[in-house]
Amino acid sequence: MQAATRMLEITALIQNLFINLEYGYRKVVSDEASITIYDQENFQGKRMEFTSSCPNVSERNFDNVRSLKVECGAWVGYEHTSFCGQQFVLERGEYPRWDAWSGSNAYHIERLMSFRPICSANHKESKITIFEKENFIGRQWEISDDYPSLQAMGWLNNEVGSMKIQCGAWVCYQYPGYRGYQYILECDHHGGDYKHWREWGSHAQTSQIQSIRRIQQ
Repeated sequence: MQAATRMLEITALIQNLFINLEYGYRKVVSDEASITIYDQENFQGKRMEFTSSCPNVSERNFDNVRSLKVECGAWVGYEHTSFCGQQFVLERGEYPRWDAWSGSNAYHIERLMSFRPICSANHKESKITIFEKENFIGRQWEISDDYPSLQAMGWLNNEVGSMKIQCGAWVCYQYPGYRGYQYILECDHHGGDYKHWREWGSHAQTSQIQSIRRIQQ
């Protein structure tokens, strides 16, 4: 029985390793990242602390994450297991309910089934270049600050074709005022090059981006 249990543990570790390798998410185990999840709202019920990525909370006997606290670093949560579905940026602070991290009442997503650290978040030194069309073609604009409305600052339309992340990590939003779908883009993923909007995440359905900001470590 003990041998069988140990074999299951080893198998789970190997599966998690391959998931992290497949999605390009390096595993971080240090003081630079710490998050505590709860299975009930308002930090009640069962709790568990993590310092590295978790591809499936159900493997830790959680049916869902209903509240959480980020003690250190920046994280991204996902609607589904294996880092798929809608993305939610999780910066240092307390999140007593799902709507505290969803960022928009337009999409009622009460599930958070996987999460990982954002290793490249650096609020002070961040730079991104957005392009009008796919494959880094057309009008371009270099950004190193937060913009609640790209159009108000001079971008001519509500779409972005491609992006290059030179430094740091960014969260792009579908609508002005940091609302709508969230897309977390990092300099250490895809080599920092996102040549098509479909590379922004498995939930990406449009190239519409109207606000953008730096992710705080």
